[in-house]
Amino acid sequence: MLSAIIGVSTIIVFSAFSEAQLEQKIFVTHSGQVIQTSGDVLDPVYTASTVEFDPEKYLRDFNYGRISESESGQTIRDFTIIAEDDKIQEISPGIFYNVWTFNGTVPGPTIRATEGDLVRIHFINNGSKSHTMHFHGIHPAAMDGVFETVGPGGGQFTYEFEAGPVGVHPYHCHVMPLEEHISHGLYGVFIVDPKIARQQADEMVMVLNGFDTDFDAENNFYAANTIPFYYQHHPIQIKTNELIRIYVVNMVEFDPINNFHLHGNLFQYYPTGTALVPSTFTDMITLSQTERGIMEFQYKYPGKYLFHAHKVEFSEKGWVGIFLVDNPDQTSQTGIDYGN
Repeated sequence: MLSAIIGVSTIIVFSAFSEAQLEQKIFVTHSGQVIQTSGDVLDPVYTASTVEFDPEKYLRDFNYGRISESESGQTIRDFTIIAEDDKIQEISPGIFYNVWTFNGTVPGPTIRATEGDLVRIHFINNGSKSHTMHFHGIHPAAMDGVFETVGPGGGQFTYEFEAGPVGVHPYHCHVMPLEEHISHGLYGVFIVDPKIARQQADEMVMVLNGFDTDFDAENNFYAANTIPFYYQHHPIQIKTNELIRIYVVNMVEFDPINNFHLHGNLFQYYPTGTALVPSTFTDMITLSQTERGIMEFQYKYPGKYLFHAHKVEFSEKGWVGIFLVDNPDQTSQTGIDYGN
């Protein structure tokens, strides 16, 4: 009799468990595909995905704001930034994660201004937690985004400061626990251009980031611009002898260092981008968290060239990509066919 009761109980539990397992959830992937899954959703707030992130678009997408001019002739740039913490994103095939976003993406928009411009950030917090925006750079204490937390459910604050100094700077939420807000994705890039423009180039932004999907304070995935292996499967197309300029920012949480290695070439490197003269000519840089700089290079020969973290764990977990320079079929420089 006891065995029969245990058997029936087991069937009921197993049946309920199976039904729970088979419950279908609908998501929109980063590529726009609508799919169903009965798998786990990591740290969900809601079970409906509303994030669609395109790393190819983000790479060269710069937000210059709504431009006007003051009575004194100063350029004013107005931006609206909305924080949310209820989005689900497919950060890797079949892996859905609760990302916290500025304007719906991780990283947030790349904000761009010229040194001396008046920058106004109209910040709206539509999240369920308190958030702020902290900009690296020079500005008044009241604009630092540390002590003036903005409450959830529609809280607002306007940050206003003159853009400076010249360079590439991160911005991020600065509410405690800070590692939680950064590791979930509340960060972006702020570029301040010099008044005399840099040399024309094919410009890109690469935010080096990672995701701790099992919440043990160790990252499971790494990437340049959020989606692991994206630029390996979708190589970045560039031209021979064209100047390439990359604004690179390391926002990986939980790891003390990250790095960037370029194959088949070396680059001029400007730490933080505050100087107009490069400090070194190299093929690899090492960055701590929020450390950043500007890389400039040209490829002489066509072909496929890797770029990746030389910290092998990071590259094997997604932080790797390819530059496709002109024709992917390499031609011999010596008259001898490659491979012979």
